[in-house]
Amino acid sequence: MTNRWDKTFAKSANVDHKKVTFTNRYGITLAGDLYQPKGASGKQAALVVCGPFGAVKEQSSGLYAQTMAERGFVTLAFDPSYTGESGGQPRNVASPDINTEDVSAAVDCLGLQSNVDRERIGVIGICGWGGMALNAVAVDKRVKAVVASTMYDMTRVMSKGYNDSVTLDQRTKTLEQLSQQRWKDVDSGKPTYQPPYNELKGGEAQFLVEYHDYYRTKRGYHPRAVNSGNSWTQTTPLSFMNMPILSYIKEISPRPIPFVHGEKAHSLYFAQTAHANAAEPKELLIVPDAVHVDLYDNLKKIPFDRLEAFFKQHLRPAAA
Repeated sequence: MTNRWDKTFAKSANVDHKKVTFTNRYGITLAGDLYQPKGASGKQAALVVCGPFGAVKEQSSGLYAQTMAERGFVTLAFDPSYTGESGGQPRNVASPDINTEDVSAAVDCLGLQSNVDRERIGVIGICGWGGMALNAVAVDKRVKAVVASTMYDMTRVMSKGYNDSVTLDQRTKTLEQLSQQRWKDVDSGKPTYQPPYNELKGGEAQFLVEYHDYYRTKRGYHPRAVNSGNSWTQTTPLSFMNMPILSYIKEISPRPIPFVHGEKAHSLYFAQTAHANAAEPKELLIVPDAVHVDLYDNLKKIPFDRLEAFFKQHLRPAAA
């Protein structure tokens, strides 16, 4: 792990930062950035921050983590298994199961910090990790509150396409291609990778242009991020196409969920569906005029005041 500050955002003078490592249930060592408010004393409330899918902790999750640390929380942003500075081979592969476990492993890490109150831990999941966070919190009853920001359900989009447009015939053909890709990979002894992510050739949908604007420009580029011109393995979609992650979203209740999403985001339907399927207490918070990636790093759009108030309410100390 590098010890130099290589984030896509400026370092805060009001926050202490250090690198940490921790291990998930599958024995994979994960790398994280721990942010703590300067001068805080006693046991603190804490937040795991994760996402977007294909990003690293030096990007959006780190910005959220540092900002929430400025507001009084101990926070942990981390690289998922097989990506960034975290362990696991081969590189740049994802799994709905292992990635869900990564969230709970980050909760473990926070709970081992001497200044963290284990009864006051929450989670923020961004983009594709909004879905992962919800899936983790459904089974991890240690988490007291969760926010899904500009969320995707990665299992839904990989299995059904955008706006659920993939037909059964198209899905079958994709699975046939991925199945044959396994023969190619096993014959070569190594995985084949998809084309570089977020390259523009002209004529792309507006949301793809917006992804490029974040991941491939000075605004959000990071050389370790899959989305910054690297790529996933060709067979990464296999498990996502067969394992819907939000089947038990109702079991997050009675813990509260705000779904934060941009009014103009192409991905808004993911949040609307998840909100409809979740049990109370829940809220769908629509950010006016915001597109999907505005909630990655736009400090004028991300409702940090609302996030702070939400977590201070739901992670407040138990009455004496």
